[in-house]
Amino acid sequence: MSIESMIEATIGKEGGYSNHPSDKGGPTRWGITEAVARKYGYKGDMRSLPRETAVAIYRQKYAIDPGFAAVAQISPAIGEELFDTGVNMGPGVPALWLQEWLNVFNQQGRLYPDIKEDGDIGPATLAALRAFLKARGSEGERVMVRALNCSQGERYKMLSRARQANEDFTWGWLRTRVA
Repeated sequence: MSIESMIEATIGKEGGYSNHPSDKGGPTRWGITEAVARKYGYKGDMRSLPRETAVAIYRQKYAIDPGFAAVAQISPAIGEELFDTGVNMGPGVPALWLQEWLNVFNQQGRLYPDIKEDGDIGPATLAALRAFLKARGSEGERVMVRALNCSQGERYKMLSRARQANEDFTWGWLRTRVA
């Protein structure tokens, strides 16, 4: 899946403008919060955030910078999962999960060496992912996506238990984001 396809799928889930009172992100359009839009130079009303601006932010902040585009070149399914989760939770969260899962799937270092769990997808993480997929094949890709979804579902539960207002979103998060 290309970056553009990942962005289109995510924008489809995020929809247009929202300013839900329970959402700590405040005014949001196309899934881009006001804080993120401002960081990327947008100064207008969030109701008017151009779709092209959102797409440019998605491409840089949620695909290229965290390394999810590089992951997608190795495994489109895993790259897409990381991208979508990164949009919803921040890119560092699923990047760290990928590293944690790679380490617990390496059979005590027999398949490939442990990697640093720092949320930074660089050459070591990409090499471990390649080694994991080589050892596990297409089934490895499916299991990794499932593992990442397990972590995601648990995080949604914990967020909702820690802050009751998040319960307004739990059903939708699980319905649209955890497959």
